Amino acid sequence: MRSLGIAGAWALEPKVFPDERGSFHEWYRGAEFREATGYDLSLAQANCSVSRWGVLRGVHFSDVPPGQAKYVTCVRGAVLDVVVDLRVGSPTFAQWEALRLDDDTRHALFLAEGLGHAFMALTDDATVVYLCSTGYAPEREHGIDPLDPDLGIVWPEGITPVLSPKDAQAPSLAAARRTGLLPSYEACVARYEELTGRPFSG
Repeated sequence: MRSLGIAGAWALEPKVFPDERGSFHEWYRGAEFREATGYDLSLAQANCSVSRWGVLRGVHFSDVPPGQAKYVTCVRGAVLDVVVDLRVGSPTFAQWEALRLDDDTRHALFLAEGLGHAFMALTDDATVVYLCSTGYAPEREHGIDPLDPDLGIVWPEGITPVLSPKDAQAPSLAAARRTGLLPSYEACVARYEELTGRPFSG
């Protein structure tokens, strides 16, 4: 796994073994995952999302503590997956990074607690599977407008985003910060060190 430019996010780029039957790859190896991230993958919930071309989901995040870490991959089709640093006080606050996840390269993305997550479907029936460290708790779940110009995520050209009513009505980054909705970097670092048992090197 390689760390991304936003501390607390890592990409898995596995070796895929194709043959006449199909393909095989390892998308999780506990020892290597722990060495790279410091985490033992704690699974509380597993989600599967199927989206038509142009559907945009996110930017979603959860209160910290406890937060919700996610391990995400695309098992059918392709998506543009985006991690956003929503941690107030972070050196990379409001920055984002995008990674294509698809059923060819089989890349995956791990996001620690406090980071925002969004993706856009680049194909019909884009199927995203994500493992979550905590279960869904509506009172702790929040969103940021993925089209907020101040956030400035560059979504693919030529695609009209299709958003849920909830995502379309999500506040801007500035509004969420002003109302105290965003997690603090300090709280997130404390949570990381509690979970991993080692100093956070972000």
